[in-house]
Amino acid sequence: MDKEGKALPSATITLLDPKDSTLVTFGVSNPAGYFEIKNLREDELLLQVSYVGFFSYSTPIQKPTGISQLVLGEIRLQEKTADLDEFTLEAIAPVTIKKDTIEFNAGSFKTMPNANVEELLKRLPGVEIDTDGNIKAQGETVRRVLVDGKEFFGNDPKLATKNLLAEAIDKVQVLDRRSEQSLFTGIDDGQREKTINLKLKDSHKKGFFGNITSGYGSDDRYALRGNLNKFSDQQQLSFLGMSNNTNEQGFSIDDYINFQGGLQSITNSRGGMVRITVGGPGGGQSPIPLNNGQRINGIMNSHALGTNFNKDFNKKIQMRSSYFFNQIDHRITQNTDRLNFFPEGDINFNENSFQDNMSANHRLNLILDHKIDSLNSLRSTTNGQYTLSDGWVNSISSNRDQEGNLLNRGERSNLTQGGNYQLNTELLIRHRFSKPGKTLSANLVFGYNAGDYEGSLSAENQFFGNNPGLEIIRQENLQRNAAFNYGGNLSYTEPLGGRKYLELVYNFRQNLNDVNREVYDVEGENRVFNQQLSNKFNSVYTYHRPGANFSYNSGKYNLVAGLALQATRLNGELLLFDEFIRNSFENFLPSLRMNYGFSNTKNLMFNYQTSVTEPTIEQLQPVINNADPLNIFVGNPELRPAFVHSWMVNYNSYDVGKFITLFASTFVNFTENAIVNAQSIDERLVRTITPMNVRNSLMANTNVNLGFPIKPLNSRFNLGPNILYNQGYNMINDLEDVIRISSLGGNIRYDYNWKEYVNLGLSANINRQETVYDFSPEQNQLFFNQNFNAELGLNFLKKFSFNGNFNYLKFNSRTTDFNESIPLLNLSISRFILKADKGEIRISGQNLLNQNIGVSQRADVNFIEQTVTNNLGRIVMLSFTYKLNSNLNPMSNMSRPGGGMRMFRMMN
Repeated sequence: MDKEGKALPSATITLLDPKDSTLVTFGVSNPAGYFEIKNLREDELLLQVSYVGFFSYSTPIQKPTGISQLVLGEIRLQEKTADLDEFTLEAIAPVTIKKDTIEFNAGSFKTMPNANVEELLKRLPGVEIDTDGNIKAQGETVRRVLVDGKEFFGNDPKLATKNLLAEAIDKVQVLDRRSEQSLFTGIDDGQREKTINLKLKDSHKKGFFGNITSGYGSDDRYALRGNLNKFSDQQQLSFLGMSNNTNEQGFSIDDYINFQGGLQSITNSRGGMVRITVGGPGGGQSPIPLNNGQRINGIMNSHALGTNFNKDFNKKIQMRSSYFFNQIDHRITQNTDRLNFFPEGDINFNENSFQDNMSANHRLNLILDHKIDSLNSLRSTTNGQYTLSDGWVNSISSNRDQEGNLLNRGERSNLTQGGNYQLNTELLIRHRFSKPGKTLSANLVFGYNAGDYEGSLSAENQFFGNNPGLEIIRQENLQRNAAFNYGGNLSYTEPLGGRKYLELVYNFRQNLNDVNREVYDVEGENRVFNQQLSNKFNSVYTYHRPGANFSYNSGKYNLVAGLALQATRLNGELLLFDEFIRNSFENFLPSLRMNYGFSNTKNLMFNYQTSVTEPTIEQLQPVINNADPLNIFVGNPELRPAFVHSWMVNYNSYDVGKFITLFASTFVNFTENAIVNAQSIDERLVRTITPMNVRNSLMANTNVNLGFPIKPLNSRFNLGPNILYNQGYNMINDLEDVIRISSLGGNIRYDYNWKEYVNLGLSANINRQETVYDFSPEQNQLFFNQNFNAELGLNFLKKFSFNGNFNYLKFNSRTTDFNESIPLLNLSISRFILKADKGEIRISGQNLLNQNIGVSQRADVNFIEQTVTNNLGRIVMLSFTYKLNSNLNPMSNMSRPGGGMRMFRMMN
């Protein structure tokens, strides 16, 4: 409590070993100021209490003989004033609570030399990182990682966590970042984005720091990686680069995934950028097949180079900028077995394919923020992207009936290459009136997207049975796309008194598209224009959306209720067919968002939103796409928009003192007039796919995550059950059928940590999925996907480190008797050399059991399939890492690992 007897909640109580000031354990006071720390050793300890704005309190303690409890009584802290002593001795608390921010002292969570930030985050309570580097904090996905509050290479969290050194970090702050509009208006709109802010040590804001790694291994495998950083309070400059042929990534591969989807949409295009999928809504295979272990399949060569430059010119003008280039070459050999369920009988589909894809991507981001004065600000955001792509797919497929009779066989080869330009810019003008809460903001947007592609199709399809025949297709195609969009958003907020506010919003957008796709049949040396498959169209898509939001904010909860009217007009012209597509839609869109905070660490949120999923011009136009001659796509001009209702309930509880975390969420989507891909199969088993409206669809998902420590065993458990239910309609040969897909599973994880010497992790992730059909219950599907993992890290003899990872993947289908297991083993041993452990020599073995395939298994609306994909085999590599630093503060070593004592000079 303070000197007047008022309770101090969330004070940090730290117990240190008086011999070397290393951390033993710590706790946090409850809202009434009380605290209790259990399972202590009987040795003498140093107790310290710290609270923001107060002097620290410290005293030695020792458990009395024969008594199981030590009562400390009242501890009164002295508030800091302007009259400070010249020198003050402070101890560093491992965790500090600052309103809605949880701050971890990085020095209290020891990592090995040359470890990156990702390794540091793995040791923080409530933070989880999967094998692909995706981050969750307090049960929520982290969308943004900042460095000293500034953007680092845009919005890619992995560029910070995988490339920055852990030893450069002083504090890790986990916070719920409010929206830009909320920060400007001062009105809490309830919108949050889980964010991690990395605060650098002062020593790493002088000179430069980074590291460089070079490795070479078996089968001519290599890995190069390096980064160099020079940071200060006003300026940040970073360079990074990497190149390898070991499937390693130091960045998110969203650009490549987008390229893959775009490539397939061009290859399968009917005039626009929409990918064709077979198997109903959400069907189709992932462009990059991933197994349950999140291992990237295929053989991938990755290259990247980038720079990030942030500058605060003064208190009013700030700049954030970055340039990033990456190139990915990906070769995939894949076998797919799919069992299709039809009312007339089941069909076995098999396909062997080879893909060779390349994507080279340049990305530029620039943000200029100008605070003109206390009432006005201007923010400009620009990002540009240029992508070159080259893809080739060759496949051989067949369909057989249940007796094994061959029904058809096809071989096709698709080639696509070209480039795409994107430019998006946004100008945000904001004015704050002298009356608190009264604001006016205008947001202007502009975007341009252009692409130029060429491709070819070569296919031979042979049909058997009652209607045999041979079909040979040789085609070439050219496609040019141009899309231009502009619009604006106007927002006015008016305080109504009593913490109530009214926001009036008007949004306008207009998108103009121009697509010219030319398809030519190749007959010997001649090319004949194919008007039926070609497409030339332009379209104008316009919507107006006026709306109003009412909000109420109190100390513990806030509420935002809104209503908008969206009026949409779509005008398209098919120039080759002299046809017009004109549609208009009007929808009322209500919304409700409530947030209740029981305390700083307990929160309940409810969110209801509505949205409109309108058919695209590509889905509406009746143009044939025969990129896969056995799976033809035709648009539907009669499509209506789908109307989506979304509900979400989310509860978060985080006991910082006991490190107990509980996060639970339920998400429900109900869609009226849902759009699905209806299938029509003729006697030759040629499938024609057409988007259609069905009555509705339902999706519900519940996740729970409970984490708790067992301090006497230096251990922690995490339990995460998951339930998913999906109900929708499928249409096959004009028969509408209800499909129900349910998934039950979850994960369990055990972690053991003994100081910085031993780290052990054991985990299991199991999923059971069942699909039930109304038209044919005997064809119901049931399969299991399982993933078991063990990780071990040992640091010994001061200079050595050992790391091991064993992953066991198991796939089983009760429907097809498919049963496949993949064991994966990775081991490494390191020796640290040179002064201050600047050098590291490592011998590593990846996939030592030489499992050079990846397996995935999934079910959809009318099929179950298993896919086997090639992967990297065994790699043994020798690598060397050198840590770069210059002019680092030599006094920084006074902070002992584990949270020791540090001396601060306090000026009067």
